[in-house]
Amino acid sequence: MASVFSKIIAGELPARFVYTDDQCVAFLSINPLKPGHTLVVPRVVVEHWIDLDAATWGHLTTVSQHIGTALEQAYRPAKVGLMLAGLEVPHVHVHLVPIWTVHDLDFANAEANPSEEALDEAQRTVVQALDALER
Repeated sequence: MASVFSKIIAGELPARFVYTDDQCVAFLSINPLKPGHTLVVPRVVVEHWIDLDAATWGHLTTVSQHIGTALEQAYRPAKVGLMLAGLEVPHVHVHLVPIWTVHDLDFANAEANPSEEALDEAQRTVVQALDALER
């Protein structure tokens, strides 16, 4: 069954992409914990991360590190948090969040209705930081 993420990947639902390749995509959360909150999602639909093949898991980790480095440079947080929860959407996804305290990873603090402008700005910020890493 298609997940909301597979519909985003197929272009059936909108998203603010910051990275794509043949194995995964990364886009901003529509309910960010902090500006720059990015989801890294494999193109293959697998519900639980422990069921991913090692190569896909390795690729997600590599891409997450790359995007995490960009988030660190763009937002200058204390850390870039990485979280795997998987309860809200049955499709593996890695949350990358610029954090200053552990409470920044609490979904109860997610922005319920972020402005389009704030999401657009976060997308520009992350894409620019990724571009700077390539130089």
